[in-house]
Amino acid sequence: MRFPPRTTRIGAAGALLSALLVGGTVAAAPADAAATAVGSICYSALPSQAHDMLRLIDKGGPFPYSQDGAVFQNREGVLPKQSTGYYHEYTVVTPGSPDRGARRIVTGQKTREDYYTADHYVTFKLVNFGC
Repeated sequence: MRFPPRTTRIGAAGALLSALLVGGTVAAAPADAAATAVGSICYSALPSQAHDMLRLIDKGGPFPYSQDGAVFQNREGVLPKQSTGYYHEYTVVTPGSPDRGARRIVTGQKTREDYYTADHYVTFKLVNFGC
């Protein structure tokens, strides 16, 4: 299986970067609730529809919904704090759902991190392309 060419390939350096992005150090536990709400997920554990969307993101589209690529405001404060416009969201198709469903990929532009949420922004998992 070919992995999408994302720049976030988590290894030892990626784990350190992840820890720093979530607002702490490797040894220190993060103090805020936002940092603790972000876990990680192996690329291989994502639903196939998330794989499809990550490929579309890498290609620059076309996307199935007009909202795909819109700025994600992070109003919930779950992701690490960044300036407005840093995060963008994309719909992960939910089979059988009459609407867009709850699943999304949210990307960060600067370090090209990818987050997956299956519960409409309540929790996020940083996609680990190395496992």
